[in-house]
Amino acid sequence: MNATGFIAGQLGYDLELSVLKSSAGYYIGTSMDSMPVSRESVEYWESESDAEAALQHSSFTQRQSP
Repeated sequence: MNATGFIAGQLGYDLELSVLKSSAGYYIGTSMDSMPVSRESVEYWESESDAEAALQHSSFTQRQSP
């Protein structure tokens, strides 16, 4: 999947979606130079595999603003 981040686009970046981790759990977002740029998903997942599945199947809720 080569989808790009909607919020990252609003910030002027064209970055591919990926699964990232924070203290709240795994989420779908974008990063640049190993640093997070945007959190794209409303949801957080407890496991990386669940977040990967949501990304693969586009079964996450897209955030509309940063």
